[in-house]
Amino acid sequence: MATWFITGCSTGFGRHIAEHLLDTGHRVVATARNTAKIADLASQGEVLPLELDVTNPAQVRSAVARAEEEFGGIDVLVNNAGSGYFAAVEESEPDAVRRMFDVNFFAAADVITAVLPGMRRRRSGVIVNLTSIGGLEGFESVGHYCASKFALEGLSDALRKEVAPLGIGVMTVEPSAFRTEWAGSAAEPAEVIDDYAPTAGAARQAYRDSIGKQAGDPALAARALVRAVESPTPPQRLLLGNEAYDTALAKLDRMRAEFTAQESTARGVDAPA
Repeated sequence: MATWFITGCSTGFGRHIAEHLLDTGHRVVATARNTAKIADLASQGEVLPLELDVTNPAQVRSAVARAEEEFGGIDVLVNNAGSGYFAAVEESEPDAVRRMFDVNFFAAADVITAVLPGMRRRRSGVIVNLTSIGGLEGFESVGHYCASKFALEGLSDALRKEVAPLGIGVMTVEPSAFRTEWAGSAAEPAEVIDDYAPTAGAARQAYRDSIGKQAGDPALAARALVRAVESPTPPQRLLLGNEAYDTALAKLDRMRAEFTAQESTARGVDAPA
C-alpha cells in the first residue's frame, strides 16, 4: 500500500486526489493550512491530516518527519498547493508577485527537499509537481503566475535527471481550466492600466466569468493523475484537459517551425573546431 503526501488538500485538485486515493485504499498524508477543512477525510480511510503552511520551511520539515514516523516513508509527493494572480505584467504589484512565487515555486522546492532524503534512502519514490498549461505557454493577465509555473517546470526537468539514477521519478502535471476554486481565489492589483483592457483586462474578466463553467472535471483529473503515477511507465509530463493538449501541441509545432527556419543561424555561431 503506497503512502501519498499531498499539499493543499482543503479544496480543488488536492481534495479530489486525496478522496480518490482513500476510496482506492491508499494511505494519505493530507495537509492544509486549516485542518478543520480536511477533518472529514479521517472517516474515509487511512489518513493523517496535518496542518501545513507550505511557505513555512520549519512546518514543512515537521510535517514530512511526522508522515515518515507514522507511515514509515513517503512513496509519492504531490505538490499541489498554489495560488493565482490576475494582472498584466506592468500592473503587477511586486509584493503580491513574491507571495505567489513563495507558494507556487519556493514552497514546492522546500517540500521536495524535505522528502528527498527518505526517498534516496529507499531508492524509490515519485515526485508529482502540479504546474499548469501556463507552465508551458504564457497567457495574458497571468504572466507572473505562468512564470512561477515555468520555474517549477524547469526545476522538475533538472531534478528528474538528478534523481533518476536513484530510483526516483519526477512528473509534472499541466492542467488547463478546471472547476476548482483557483479562479475565484486569485488576487488582482489595486490599480489597472486602461491600455491593457483589451488583453489582460479581458482575460481577467473571462477567468472570473468562467467560474463553475470550466471544461475540466477535477474528479476525473484526480483519477487520471493516480493512474499515470501507478502505470508501468509513468509519463514525465501529464497534460490534463482538451485545451491543455491542444495548446501544448500547437506550441510545439510553432517552436519546431521557427527553430527549423533559423537552423543555419543557430549552427553558424560555434567557434571552429
